[in-house]
Amino acid sequence: MTRRSWIGWGFTGPFLAVFALVFLAPIAYSAYLSVFRTQLVGGTTFVGLENYTKALSDPQFWEALTRVGLFLVIQVPIMLFLALLIALAIDSGRLYGAAFFRISIFLPYAVPAVVATLMWGFMYGSRIGLVGNLNESFGWAIPDPLAPDLILTAIGNIVTWEFVGYNMIILYSGLRVVDTALYEAAAIDGAGQFRIIRAIKLPALRGPLVVATIFSIIGSFQLFNEPQILDTLAPNSITTYFTPNVYAYQLSFAGQQVNYSATIALIMGVVTMLVAYLFQRRGMRGAER
Repeated sequence: MTRRSWIGWGFTGPFLAVFALVFLAPIAYSAYLSVFRTQLVGGTTFVGLENYTKALSDPQFWEALTRVGLFLVIQVPIMLFLALLIALAIDSGRLYGAAFFRISIFLPYAVPAVVATLMWGFMYGSRIGLVGNLNESFGWAIPDPLAPDLILTAIGNIVTWEFVGYNMIILYSGLRVVDTALYEAAAIDGAGQFRIIRAIKLPALRGPLVVATIFSIIGSFQLFNEPQILDTLAPNSITTYFTPNVYAYQLSFAGQQVNYSATIALIMGVVTMLVAYLFQRRGMRGAER
């Protein structure tokens, strides 16, 4: 190998070593675990794809996957739409105190998910929380946000509050690289603000929107912290298979079914990768037009 090749390996080698240790090795070990079954009587036996067959016919797994799919379809568009509106408002130059407003919107992203979920969980409380206090003080009848039929909406609100600022920054950064000469030319041609948004800003945001959507898709399939924390506040609403990640966690640490848990985790990894990849292909194909 030439000296130039060795220099390249010197720069990329440390990253590749860490990548293999913290990413590839756990995946390989999970794949290894998924083809075995460990029982109290009989020990560990090789079962091949039996765990995968069991997972694909497991109604609890499918219920959890359907739940996060519903969460993805409803929550992500709402969050990205709010992030887009905020980014456009800040970039317009007509928003008073735009810098303070930008930091205020982004600040919830700096709050740890555990802290944010506990904070919102206590506000949701119908007995000693904000909802309960409002009902008691004004005689209202606000439904319990932690009830089984509203818990997913409550979690969606928490996640939106946490990540709308993060997505806003992505979109706002995309707007800042647009050549201002385009705005000046459009103004000379008599284009109004809505025309500029539709003809210049939105096309420029196609790439950042694809990136933000992919991150949101991955985050939705990884939903774990919020339902796991709310389980202590709403035990009747959060089941042990509320999301696939919660299901895998409960199987591993509560049910001692490490092999089956690894199988669930690997299936979810493949599902997440496929959905994100398909959306990226579709989104980038639209961006190239």
